[in-house]
Amino acid sequence: MKAKLIVLVMLLMLLAPISLSVYADADQNAPIDELDSLSDEALQLVKSARYEDAKKILEYFSNQFSNVAVKQNPFTMDELRIVTTAHDEAVEATTNASMDMNERVNTVTKFRLAVDALSSGQQPLWTQMEDPVMTAYNEMEAAAQNGNKQVFEEKMEAFLSLYDIIYPSLKLDVATGQFQNLNALVQFISKYRLQVYNSSGQQDELTALHGELEDVFNQVYEDDADPSLWWVIISTGSIIILTLSYVGWRKYLGDKADKKKKRKSNHKI
Repeated sequence: MKAKLIVLVMLLMLLAPISLSVYADADQNAPIDELDSLSDEALQLVKSARYEDAKKILEYFSNQFSNVAVKQNPFTMDELRIVTTAHDEAVEATTNASMDMNERVNTVTKFRLAVDALSSGQQPLWTQMEDPVMTAYNEMEAAAQNGNKQVFEEKMEAFLSLYDIIYPSLKLDVATGQFQNLNALVQFISKYRLQVYNSSGQQDELTALHGELEDVFNQVYEDDADPSLWWVIISTGSIIILTLSYVGWRKYLGDKADKKKKRKSNHKI
């Protein structure tokens, strides 16, 4: 009984830092999670054509985002700039009557994905854009290879539109060098599209773009868990195993001693 009590006390002492760490992380992430929810709410309102309500949510988001940035300072200057720019474009989408429904939704989706990129660790929402982006790219490449200029132009515009939606998220989530390589190819193909279409040699840029896109979408996100937390968990498990082994060994010795006493008693009788 005493050994079990010792094990229980050790467990409580060792698990306490883990619990505190979990609660601390939850408290720290709570404001960012709220920002993420607000961005999603704004997008849903725009999809429902409730532009005035969406604008109010975006204005509230701006206030909350500023408060979090000032009080907790969890964002880098680049993150602040990227999200602020996407936010301003989203507000414009709720007030600009010249924009059609698709433009409004795409613009606010861009903002939504950027905010999610700040709050998500593994598999952020922008990675779900892989299928439409790669489909548009494949159709653009096929049109270039088949010599269909009109279709090539149409598919390139579709691809560039989708790329624009995930652009802020890529800047936030993808390694700087990798993003720069991808963006340079996109800008080159967009600027020199006629040369890319007319020159079979220049179409090598399309092949290179395909590889960069695949690398970006297939990247493996590292586990965000604190290494010190894993060390505590491993240490806790090791101590528990050693303690239980010790308790078992003591019990074995005790049982052996009891049997020995019983044998001596039987011999005396």
